[in-house]
This record gives sequence, C-alpha cells and structure tokens, in this order.
Amino acid sequence: MAHLSPEDVLIRMWRTPNPYALKFTLNVPLKQTGKATFHAPEEAPNLPLVQSLFSIPGIKRVYLFQNQMTLTHEGQISEKEMEEQVTAIVRTRIQVHDPNFMEEQKPSVNTVKKSDDPIISQIDEILDRTVRPGLQADGGDLEVLSVENNQVKIAYQGACGGCPSAMTGTLEAIENILQHEMNKPDLTVIPV
Repeated sequence: MAHLSPEDVLIRMWRTPNPYALKFTLNVPLKQTGKATFHAPEEAPNLPLVQSLFSIPGIKRVYLFQNQMTLTHEGQISEKEMEEQVTAIVRTRIQVHDPNFMEEQKPSVNTVKKSDDPIISQIDEILDRTVRPGLQADGGDLEVLSVENNQVKIAYQGACGGCPSAMTGTLEAIENILQHEMNKPDLTVIPV
C-alpha cells in the first residue's frame, strides 16, 4: 500500500455490545482473506500495524476481518484517547501493512476444517445465513470447533470474546437456531 497517503485513510470508530471492545472500520483492507486474532505483539512479527496497536494501554486482543478491526481492551483509557491513538497508529503504519498476510495456524486438537466434516459445514452454512452477519456488524464472529454427541463447541472472536451477551442471549439464540434448522432439539452449544 505504498501509494496510499495517511490523509487518504478514513477511520471510523464504533461501539460494540461488549463494553470492552471497540470496532474500527477503514476504507482500506486490513485482511484480504479470512480473519485473524492476535493476543500479543509477538504473534504478529511481520505486522508493524498490529504490533503498534498493542502499545496502546490496556489492549488485550486485536481482531482483523476485511476492512474492520476490533480491539478488546481493559478500559485503561477513554474511548476518545483510544480513537486518537488508533488513528495515529493506522495512519503511520498502513503503508507498510500487508492485508494479504497469512496467519500462522495455531495447533489445536479441537479444530476441524470445514471441508473435513459435513456437519460442521452444515452448521457454518446456517450460521452464515443467520447469526454471523449480526456478529460481524458488531465487530465479532465465531468459529465452530467441533461437533460431538450433539454438542457444538464454538470459539467467539473479536468483540464477542468476553462480551456478557455472548454468554447469555447470543448463545441461546445460536442454540435455538441450530436446534430448529437441524431438527435436533437436544443439541447444545458450548463456548470454549
């Protein structure tokens, strides 16, 4: 993005249902394919933009998806200060940011590729139609990790991680939708 000047970058901050997460929408891509979550600057060795975001006091997690980023924080600074610092970092680092980066796969015994399990593919298709658009609009998302014995294990991402409503109303809605659409009234959804 060497041709992009800092003045060309438009940044808009949005509140999310999670009081400790702020969503920022840009007019440039941050992640071309997929999504990425970082919990520490060391997880982003070749991404100066992400590394610099962790210098903001209280930042716990950086989530990138398309032209959006969600920052989960500890509330150490005001939203206004957060917006100012994020804007300054983005404007100084966007020229060296590569939105085509590939996140290194973190090994997990529970992670199953969508193509490996037709049940997970079915669940993802249902979630893509019903739940994900709302979660993504609020700066979050979820990943289906496994399905076993009518238990669907999910991991919340972005603003959904640590959000109080994700563990109550949102979780209940996901469970109800999947029970209805899959015709499995005894199916349960477990966040991990």
